[in-house]
Parts: sequence; C-alpha cells; structure tokens
Amino acid sequence: MKKTVAAVLAVTALAIAFVGCSKKESAADAKTWIIATDTVFRPFEYTNANNEFVGIDVDILAAIAKDQGFKYDLQSLGWDAGVAAVQAGQADALIAGATIKQSRIDSGWIFSDGYYNATQTFVVGKDSAIASYADLKGKNVAVKNGTAGADFANSLKDTYGFTVTVFEDSPTMYQDVVLGNSAACVEDTPIMAASIKEGALALQIPAGMESEGAPYGFAIMNTANQKLLDMFNAGLANIKASGEYQTILDKYLK
Repeated sequence: MKKTVAAVLAVTALAIAFVGCSKKESAADAKTWIIATDTVFRPFEYTNANNEFVGIDVDILAAIAKDQGFKYDLQSLGWDAGVAAVQAGQADALIAGATIKQSRIDSGWIFSDGYYNATQTFVVGKDSAIASYADLKGKNVAVKNGTAGADFANSLKDTYGFTVTVFEDSPTMYQDVVLGNSAACVEDTPIMAASIKEGALALQIPAGMESEGAPYGFAIMNTANQKLLDMFNAGLANIKASGEYQTILDKYLK
C-alpha cells in the first residue's frame, strides 16, 4: 500500500512538473519579438500605394516567422533610429538591408547567415557625363550615414579627389543629386535600380562604378536574443530549400 501511494505521489509530482514546464515553454513561445527596420529602402522595405509595409525583408521575415512559429512586431523606425533601438534594448533585432561587415561585428553586432548579396554603386544625374571615378575629381558625393555605401565612397575619395557629404536617409540623398548639389550618391544597387524605376527619379547608374558586393544580415546586439537569431537561420535555410525565398526575390526584382 505504501508503495502504491508513493507511486501515485511520484506520478502526480511528475505531472505537476510537466505542467509547469509546459507553462514556461508556452510563455516563451508567446513572446513577441520587437524587430526594427528602415522606412524607405525599396525594394527591401517600403510602404506601397495602399499604405502597407512591404518589401523583400518584410516578406522574408514573415516567411521565416511562419516556418519557425514565432511572433514579432516589425517597427518602421528608419536606419539610425532602428540601430539605436536595438543597441538600447528597445528592440530585439534589426532587418534593414544591413551589410555584414567586420567593423559592425567588432562593435557588438551579431549577424545571421547572409540572406542577400548586394553591391553598392555610384549614381549620377540622368544627364550627367560622369562615367568613371576619375570624373568625380573636385566634386561632392552624397552618402547615407553608417552604410556600406558610405564606406565604399570613403575608401575611394582620397584616390580620386572627391569630397563626401552625409545624409540620414536615402530620399534626401537622392534629391541632393537631382538638384545638382552633389555630383553623385552611393547606394545599394538593387535599391537604387528599384527606386529609379518606381520613383521615376532623374538618376542613372553608370556601368563599372560598383563594389564587389557583400551579404545583408539579420542582426541582434544582445546574446540574450540568440534564440531569435537561431530561428532566423533555421527558417532561412528552410525557405531557401522550399523555393519560397526565390519566389520572394522574383516578386520584387524581376
């Protein structure tokens, strides 16, 4: 009888422990991750004619979240504010066409696997005669703060004798070139091509004035959010294998 009672008590204890664990797991699964992004980085993240937030990054994140079963709140903050929010712990991660580069890793960025390989290109006015880096001598080039495009321009400015002016968003940077205040700007190639086409911008992309390219990555800046990064990587691998990833790219780039 004593053995029977002991067994019952043991089973009951295990059941209670299991329920407790299940509640903890459910609570973890119920977490809504705060993910920051840019606001005007077409075709990766932008607002369409119906005032809906869309783009390659937006769709990739949605597909990965569905595959991995996590919830998220995508907050359109702009580049500088988005980075600051993740650094301050006000957001858990950033997806905004962020190039994976060593300087960011050294300063605390923790990147996912690369999800898109992009080059950066110089862009000039529609009627501009600029066709090479040498043509920029004595002129000014507009760049966006903290981007791979800015790094690319800065790596060439001393060699080719041009100056650099920094802006905080892409549209203002483009406008500076359209108005003739800057002779060129530097932007990620797919973003620039889409912006010129869809925005009917009076700009052009000269041949042969682009970088070698580097991958974009989803980023966290706190190791406590490693679970989110792991889910992103696993989901990315799955949607690539299923063909959904390529479908998303074709939707915006073809």
